[in-house]
Amino acid sequence: MIRPLFFAFLAGLLPLLAAPPNIVLIMTDDQGYWDTGISGNPHISTPHMDRIAREGVQFTRFYAAPVCAPTRAGVMTGRYYLRTGLYNTRFGGDTLGKNEITVAQLLKRANYRTGLFGKWHLGKYHGYQPQQRGFDEFLGHYHGHIERYEFADQLVHNGHPVKTRGYVSELFTDAAMDFISATHKQTDQPFLCTLMFNAPHSPWVLDTSHYGQPEGDKLLTKYLAKNMPIREARIYALIERVDQNIGRLLAHLKTLGIERDTLVIFMSDNGGVSKFWKGGLRGNKAGVHEGGVRSPFYARWPGTIPAGSKVEAQTSHVDLLPTFCELAEAPLPNDRQLDGKSFASLLKTGRGKQHQPYVYHTWDRYTPNPDKRWSVSDQRWKLIGLFTKTKPDPTKWQLYDLQADPGETKNIAGQHPVEARRLRKAFTDWFSEVTAGQTYRPVPIPVGHDMRPVELQPSWATWTGPHINYTFDGYDWDTIDSWKTKGEQAVWQLEVAQAGRYAVTLHYGCAPLLAGGTLRLSAKSQSLDHKVRATVTAEQFSQFPAGALNLPAGKTTFKATIHHAGSGEFMRLNGIHLQRLPNSR
Repeated sequence: MIRPLFFAFLAGLLPLLAAPPNIVLIMTDDQGYWDTGISGNPHISTPHMDRIAREGVQFTRFYAAPVCAPTRAGVMTGRYYLRTGLYNTRFGGDTLGKNEITVAQLLKRANYRTGLFGKWHLGKYHGYQPQQRGFDEFLGHYHGHIERYEFADQLVHNGHPVKTRGYVSELFTDAAMDFISATHKQTDQPFLCTLMFNAPHSPWVLDTSHYGQPEGDKLLTKYLAKNMPIREARIYALIERVDQNIGRLLAHLKTLGIERDTLVIFMSDNGGVSKFWKGGLRGNKAGVHEGGVRSPFYARWPGTIPAGSKVEAQTSHVDLLPTFCELAEAPLPNDRQLDGKSFASLLKTGRGKQHQPYVYHTWDRYTPNPDKRWSVSDQRWKLIGLFTKTKPDPTKWQLYDLQADPGETKNIAGQHPVEARRLRKAFTDWFSEVTAGQTYRPVPIPVGHDMRPVELQPSWATWTGPHINYTFDGYDWDTIDSWKTKGEQAVWQLEVAQAGRYAVTLHYGCAPLLAGGTLRLSAKSQSLDHKVRATVTAEQFSQFPAGALNLPAGKTTFKATIHHAGSGEFMRLNGIHLQRLPNSR
């Protein structure tokens, strides 16, 4: 009798002694809750996303932020983005505060090897890049989106720009698979692999190369045949292309013999942008209705997560860090407030009706505001306040019973004023706490840490003058333009690592008949003048050495000012590069 009891004891102990799992986090960009077959969408083909849900668990009330960088900040830190200093998706506000601790850093302390492949969007300058925030390997892009999906030319590997070949969804998947293979075969470490697809974000590009175009056309034709508008057909085709790559990744885990040792999670970074079929949900990306913040969330871990299960409890992107840390046996940081709560038990049991007591959303691009585009929900009720051009008006609040009305069709704020007041207080208390002590502005651009040039991008500038304008066009093609009178100015804030002499190179275009003005470049008491030269057209940007400036160490202000105006538009400034010169200390 003793022996059977002993073996029964061991059998019960084995799950407790099991090694921490490998973790694969797959995130798409702008894919809606409704953009999968398993969500009920009859038009889209996503067999591998659906498979993760069928062979694992589907969370039906999982929430991301309304837009991408805030979600990514929350995933990486376990904290709502407003705590982290991040507040925007552009203009330098898409940078994760340097004092934040990422999930990659925490799992590395637990002997995990870490990799990120795809979109980062939490900082592009020195000190803020993925390989400096806990990732052993990074291949991807810093910006919110890229322009070319084939032969992508905005990608970097561990801080160094690289050339790539092929379609970007395959490229990122190949990199993730190679990382997994190398970790499995060359080390005894578990891994955290984050595969952050840039699709289906605009510009919605399928294969366009001589070699690959037939595949892109085939998918696009498939969805156009369903009488979809071209925009919707492109989005669906991009999602199916991602799904194909998820299938390759799942097969790779099986070939390596590690699928039972690996937790695979699939999610999106915010609400959807597609509108052809929305499953009855209201709203889209950037809004705070369910369609703007509810994300698909499926998790598969064969042998651990019961297949075909569903979790109804409302959960949040900020829950991922504590969940991963619990599974990896990695201690949580004890010097900061975490908003996330581990849902490891929900994963393993495949069920649960309660988790986060409240989930909060707010989005205002320039200045966080408790009265513009906000919402708060508990397990049943959701209160929404939308942007208005007048003073905040509680009579415009919207209250919904999500259990009876998940499509948010019937505003019942008038019938339930007590619930509305309770939820509004929960939101304002939360907003006051997460924004306390924060100053929301771009971090100073770090320069001079090594001999490589640092680009001052137009979007990081502030500008003054009656004509000067900023044109957004894909981050790397942005310009300061339309300026034409003396004194109009663009200004950047810098953090200079080492005092020294710095070469200044300008990137701009100028129509031939408008050249000849003088741009003054200055920092502290130093200045130099550059006479504007013509390019073949104002939309063709060339590099022009402008001279060198002595920059002091520490924070400084760098200015580009029209000193002598020409006869029309001064130039279209695409960027300024600063490069510390040798032996200049």
